[in-house]
Amino acid sequence: MGFGIEAASYYVPSLYLEIKDLAEKRGIEPAKLEKGLGLHKMGFPDVHEDAATFAAEALLKLIKDYNLNPKEISRIYLGTESAIDAAKPTASYAMQMAEKVLETEFGERCFKNCDVVDMTFACIGAVDALHNSLDFVRVNPEKKAIVIASDYAKYELASSGEYTQGGGAVALLVSAKPDLIEIENNWGVATESVFDFFKPRRQFKKEDLENSPENFPDKIEIFTDEPVFDGQYSNQCYQDRIREAYNHYKEITKRDKPYEDWKYLIFHLPYAFHGKRVFTEIYSLENGLSYETQDEQKTVAKSEDYLNFINKKIEKSQRASSEIGNMYTASIFMALLSAMQTSFNENEELAGNEIGFLGYGSGSKSKVFAGKVSENWKKVVEKWNLFENLKHRLAIDFDTYEKLHRKQLEHSVNPDYKGFGLQSVELENPVLKGARYYGYKG
Repeated sequence: MGFGIEAASYYVPSLYLEIKDLAEKRGIEPAKLEKGLGLHKMGFPDVHEDAATFAAEALLKLIKDYNLNPKEISRIYLGTESAIDAAKPTASYAMQMAEKVLETEFGERCFKNCDVVDMTFACIGAVDALHNSLDFVRVNPEKKAIVIASDYAKYELASSGEYTQGGGAVALLVSAKPDLIEIENNWGVATESVFDFFKPRRQFKKEDLENSPENFPDKIEIFTDEPVFDGQYSNQCYQDRIREAYNHYKEITKRDKPYEDWKYLIFHLPYAFHGKRVFTEIYSLENGLSYETQDEQKTVAKSEDYLNFINKKIEKSQRASSEIGNMYTASIFMALLSAMQTSFNENEELAGNEIGFLGYGSGSKSKVFAGKVSENWKKVVEKWNLFENLKHRLAIDFDTYEKLHRKQLEHSVNPDYKGFGLQSVELENPVLKGARYYGYKG
């Protein structure tokens, strides 16, 4: 009996900003971002959207596209670093939203007996949720789980991370019927506690904040979506962790060069070209190439063999990222969808091929694992229409982008949006202050 991903769905926000527009406003040569990093468009949430609505969209789409009975889902585990509450899981909001839409067909509270939780470890949280859910269905092969990766990558305006923003969600049905991909139970893991990228509580003095209530403490901690990060250090941590996890994977599986057997290498992609950049070290070590100086690194990256390797095993996984941007926990799974959708569109047969995954989360941790594409993969992928759907988004201008970023708009930018949206936040009732209420627009 095999275990893995039975079906998959996704949601990408309907708004986007052209990267060249951002580059021009920030005084950056557009080619540096487009050709250097592979960035073309940045998916951006509308006023009514957040990680909970992204997750609910992907969850509902998964259920509808594959005619699932929500009462047969035993757990919904959500990987996110964009949680909307420090106690109540974002997954519970997504579950409730989907329940309301499914109520007519399945009755009230169709997820009543479903285990729901969030998992957080920066961009690898959803891989952790997948790992955990696979263990669950291996022990309970008659049960099914849904893993959702939902995030919004937001950086400070004019910061060095601004052009890597993005957002969206991917939902995976995990079961003993892996129609998309069967995942082996070998996991290379590497962990080290570092501060390459994190989202701390910032501390302010009460007198520094205007109109702060009298009952507030003298020192106030505030959480913001924008991270504290060191880009170069984070890149090094990413490279170090995937090397360590890859070597651990080799030890477990007793394989010499596993990447050579992988049809595709699927990375977490903070930007589209990141995977191919950081893999040069492992590629060099596996092939006995020197990788000590920057000149030697550039020689490897520009070599004909490595460029052929990228075109063959990585390039197709980058395409969606170029159009969406960084999806944090969902990036690695969107890279999988990108590669498989491209193969489907090009009538390429993938059944029986092995795919390798190299996940990373700042803080920091990597997991390396692999899976084999199933015979029924085309029946799953035919539901996606990924690149076609990306063509139907709404472009926004730079002024609108900045207003959305600063939360200066009260009404949705896209007047034709359909789906889930935040309707109100309770501001008065002391026992409900901050409660978020969502609705559905059909």
